[in-house]
Amino acid sequence: MIESAKQISKESKSSFYYAFNLLPEHKRDAMNTVYAFCRKTDDIVDDISVSDEIKYEKLRRWRIEFEKAFAGRSDYPLLNKLGKTISNFNIPLDPFFELIKGMEMDLQKNRYKSFDDLLLYCYRVASTVGLMCIEIFGYKNPSTKDFAVNLGIALQLTNILRDLGKDAEQGRIYLPQEDLEKFNYSETQLYQKISDENFKQLMKYEVERAKSYFDKATESLDLDDKKTMFAARAMQHIYYRMLERIIQTDYDVLNNEIKVKKIEKVGIALGVWAKYQLVY
Repeated sequence: MIESAKQISKESKSSFYYAFNLLPEHKRDAMNTVYAFCRKTDDIVDDISVSDEIKYEKLRRWRIEFEKAFAGRSDYPLLNKLGKTISNFNIPLDPFFELIKGMEMDLQKNRYKSFDDLLLYCYRVASTVGLMCIEIFGYKNPSTKDFAVNLGIALQLTNILRDLGKDAEQGRIYLPQEDLEKFNYSETQLYQKISDENFKQLMKYEVERAKSYFDKATESLDLDDKKTMFAARAMQHIYYRMLERIIQTDYDVLNNEIKVKKIEKVGIALGVWAKYQLVY
């Protein structure tokens, strides 16, 4: 764990890095630290070189080290720094433990029967991150928590749609089984990357669902908190652009790379930051 939190954030090439790079230094440093924790937790599960049993053990030890970091006694400098960040910004601990549970879900199951099942997963792996971040950004209204939860779900649903083919290659299908049945589209067709009319209708349905959570997030954000949430709003715009890319490919995510270019991410982040500085 010799990488710095900033290095981890930058090298991940994540939209997060571009979104919160315009924050004041102390908040940017805190965000880098929180994101590095999330990234490292995710990396434990994504390591294809070890068995699930070893991953479970690594997650267990990671959780113990995280708890030790509250007193600055972890063996990992990143976790000790995170402990200080949590204390400085008074971040609730529950989202961190829920995030780890979300990572465990990836080891426990690779199919989701219903959207309600998937919703719990999205909350644990994405909404929790939002709940951590808003404490760093600062807010006045409790409804901002609803903003964080709904935005997290929207971002994760978008990720799932973008990575549908890649996840299937790893044996993971996040789309609810009930949705596949509803549109008469089989797992075999997914593995074969068949983008027929049924698949397009399925994807259109899923894109609209993701959009609805973006809308719920927007509705939950009070005017008083918009200025401090500009980094989260930049994420929202970047990922919404990704949904638009999916539509532009006629929903064929299986045979097209869906991405938002770095220069677009920078432009979106700068645009949102400038607007929020001038308007709010």
